[in-house]
Amino acid sequence: MANQTNSGNERIDLAYRRRKNAEEMRHQVIVFVLMILLTLIAFAAVGYEEFSHWFVIPFILLLAGVQVAFQLYYFMHMSHKGHEFPSMFMYGGVLVMLLLVWAFSTVIWW
Repeated sequence: MANQTNSGNERIDLAYRRRKNAEEMRHQVIVFVLMILLTLIAFAAVGYEEFSHWFVIPFILLLAGVQVAFQLYYFMHMSHKGHEFPSMFMYGGVLVMLLLVWAFSTVIWW
């Protein structure tokens, strides 16, 4: 681990890093629990006989999209500074994918 000194005082810097690491760990645990809950909700939606597949499939895709966002921003640290360039490429890839799906669905399925 690189020695970073922001204030010039090692004890203050160490306390700051510990506090930031504890805060980040708390966020990761909360997001992990939320992801487990979203997974359980998806299983419950599939297992519940009263729901139509016209509801279940988009609902599961929505839950999957939320989990992908959680993965990117909390576990892959995309919310931190310095990740703007990879974010741009990932959002660009999502845009190209959505355009391809839209184009193929209008050309083939209509």
